[in-house]
Amino acid sequence: MGEFEVVTSSARPDLNDEVRAAFRGGWPEFIFHDPVATEYLDRVEAFFPEFDILILEDGAVVAGGWGVALRWDPAGGPPDGGYDGAMVASVTGHEAAVPPDTLSVMAAAVKAGHRGQGLAGRVLTALRERAAAAGLSRVIAPVRPTLKARYPLTPMAEFAAWSRDGQHLDPWIRTHQRLGATTLGPAPNSMIITGTVAEWEEWAQMAFPQTGRYVVPAALDLVEIDVERDEGVYRETNLWMRHV
Repeated sequence: MGEFEVVTSSARPDLNDEVRAAFRGGWPEFIFHDPVATEYLDRVEAFFPEFDILILEDGAVVAGGWGVALRWDPAGGPPDGGYDGAMVASVTGHEAAVPPDTLSVMAAAVKAGHRGQGLAGRVLTALRERAAAAGLSRVIAPVRPTLKARYPLTPMAEFAAWSRDGQHLDPWIRTHQRLGATTLGPAPNSMIITGTVAEWEEWAQMAFPQTGRYVVPAALDLVEIDVERDEGVYRETNLWMRHV
């Protein structure tokens, strides 16, 4: 293993093309059509650049992750809205000058060929350290389990309880747990993506010949297709986890 360095994306715009090449293929196409992300992501990047990080090995991008700062009262249970809700709460809170006290880790990715080396844990640790340095007392995450897409018919609450030999079945959940994270509960409607039938056929690379609920590759839940209305809707459930 080479020498690792943590940098922010904003400090290294020269790496933008390398970042896209390293990470975009690791996500399903439909993920990039979340309307909430389209509306809010530019402001997230402007408001929280210190929580958008890359890990370089000998100068090359091998992993990255980002988060948002928001205010959350744990007495009220898991935050509302999951991934989309955290993004909206962080931006509207910042614009209203609401002091944040929590970092929500929104995503992390590791470049193909570098997985299984503990880099995802490095990303989480680096974001936790930045949260502490910023005076944020809590760290949470709407986790998108790696293996959940293999079980789209299984409710997240059941999937969250699956373990083997004392460890969770899912490697991404295990990574969080090894860093001390605990499960708060499912995050229903964490991300809602709507498109025409033709758009969904393009995103999923499969046909939807009739109205119904479909298993789509890389989708954690079923996609609802209404041919008569020319509409497809995907409501993704994530899993809220808390680090500190």
